[in-house]
Amino acid sequence: MTLQQLRYVIQIAQTGSFHMAAQHFFITQPSISKAVAELEKEMGILIFHRTNRGATLSEEGTKFLAYARQVIEQAELLEHQYKQNTPVRRVFAISSQHYAFVVNAFVALVREYGQAQYEFSLRESRTFDIIEDVCTGRSELGILYLSRFNHEVLQRILQENDLRFVPLFTATPHVFVSSRNPLVKKEQVTLEDLADYPRLTYEQGINNSFYFSEELHSVEFSPKNIVVSDRATLFNLLIGLDGYTISSGILSRDLNGDDIVAIPLKSEERMDIGYLCGEGSQLSTIGARYITLLREYIASYHL
Repeated sequence: MTLQQLRYVIQIAQTGSFHMAAQHFFITQPSISKAVAELEKEMGILIFHRTNRGATLSEEGTKFLAYARQVIEQAELLEHQYKQNTPVRRVFAISSQHYAFVVNAFVALVREYGQAQYEFSLRESRTFDIIEDVCTGRSELGILYLSRFNHEVLQRILQENDLRFVPLFTATPHVFVSSRNPLVKKEQVTLEDLADYPRLTYEQGINNSFYFSEELHSVEFSPKNIVVSDRATLFNLLIGLDGYTISSGILSRDLNGDDIVAIPLKSEERMDIGYLCGEGSQLSTIGARYITLLREYIASYHL
């Protein structure tokens, strides 16, 4: 096994194509195919399923990829330190559902780090992709929620991928609306109160499932629905169309100003928000520090 073979595997997984990966490394497709086949033979596993439409990771390949990423990242850090004689560039990546408190803690982490060189990554992503990012090692942590509705399904998926869910806090459901929305006059709203307003939800791609929904009560009927892919668009539509979305109720004035308001939703559901990490794995120093900052930020809301 060589570092170059591991780099081939990572690139093929990212592009879904032996041909595109070969182009990236300026080699022929037969050469990269042979290198991966030799690696599979040496490891005694099938890393990729090969079809006319491309390459997809096998179950064993998904686990192998996570280790391959770790090895390559560590090798690159070593090379950066000793070949260039410059400080090691710290790498930290996190994938999350669309929560302002995740961003606030991330900002605090980057400011605290305060070095001349660094590389951080924050991906606000879809539920399935968050799980896959942590499973494959693309992100050290993943932030999402469990509820009574999705708990059994998501926990099964996490167990199948050797991931564990660590609770951070429990939030009661709220709706986010524009500060000009007539609903702001209410101390609490019901699902019936929301029927006349557009419901805004985050799209979940080809792996769409009610269990992957980022919003509670996803199976409840709504006559007006708008699906978006990012938080900025969703908030703009909350203001422009008097829409609503169901979330944790935690807003950041630093990021969102006073244009968005959180109103309690009458519901028996709860959101257990926590982080994903590898089963049995230990958080890096910077990953553990991020969780500490996240807990501190959440505690400031006196939940």
